[in-house]
Amino acid sequence: MELLRRLHHRYVFLRRVRVLADEISGRLPADARVLDVGCGDGSVSRRIMDTKPGTSFQGIDVMARPACAIPFQEFDGRQIPFPSGSFDAVQLIDVLHHVPDEVIVELLREAARVSGAHVVIKDHLWVTRADFLTLKLMDCVGNAPHGVEVVYNYKTETFWRDLFRDLELDVVSMSTRLPLYPGIFQLLFGRGLHFVAVLRVKDRPA
Repeated sequence: MELLRRLHHRYVFLRRVRVLADEISGRLPADARVLDVGCGDGSVSRRIMDTKPGTSFQGIDVMARPACAIPFQEFDGRQIPFPSGSFDAVQLIDVLHHVPDEVIVELLREAARVSGAHVVIKDHLWVTRADFLTLKLMDCVGNAPHGVEVVYNYKTETFWRDLFRDLELDVVSMSTRLPLYPGIFQLLFGRGLHFVAVLRVKDRPA
């Protein structure tokens, strides 16, 4: 298991940081102030800041890692501790499948409240039982060693789109073409199981 974790860090984690940072960076406005909900160690946000000067991040998470690459504070996992409209955008990267449905709804409402315009989500999609089991395996390897609770609350694309509509979050874009893994591993662990959605809070400027 230790060897598996080392291989995951070298060939998956570091690549994931680069791919997600590049994917999200191009979707953020210039000089944006962004809230990273469930920021973990802040690696993705740090890379965005390094490659998109003028962008700044504040992180919040339910537990502190030994080190965080961006300014960070703990929160209760439900109520975002900032006033309405405090940020230009809010991002949630692989956060929502770790919480029950009612918390998904609450967090997205809170994200919309504190964002001036956009909410960016990276999470998972599944269709078949094989998809679901693959996601469980990835979660165990990638998160369990860090003490992150894994509840396997993966959703279908239909669920996400219906939820976004109900919360009055317009889908600006939703991409599943994320090259998170090298070579053949993309066929095994990529294959449409991941998405990045850019949402606009209804009635707020683009």
